[in-house]
Amino acid sequence: MANIAPPSGSKTKMELDSHQILFRPLVTEKGMQQSNELNQYAFEINPLATKCDVRRAVEELFEVKVVRVATQNRKGKPRRHRYRQGKTKSWKKAIVTLDGEHRIDFF
Repeated sequence: MANIAPPSGSKTKMELDSHQILFRPLVTEKGMQQSNELNQYAFEINPLATKCDVRRAVEELFEVKVVRVATQNRKGKPRRHRYRQGKTKSWKKAIVTLDGEHRIDFF
């Protein structure tokens, strides 16, 4: 079988808007320490988003300069409720490092 290329003009990658990429900031003790010491901020992001998408979204929404983006796929944990087994949802996390002169204020 031969690979069939998609018709010209169609996109193979889904385009996401900036507000569809970032779901929420992860405000934890560890995250606050990273933001103060290393100028790094953590976000829960769309599982379809790439590092380039996250960089573009953070720069557009917060008007800052991003130096580096690291992503993690977090697996759901097994949980139990009464007599039933369950599992929390899997999600994607991004840790964004900003330029030294830029900050994000969540509060």
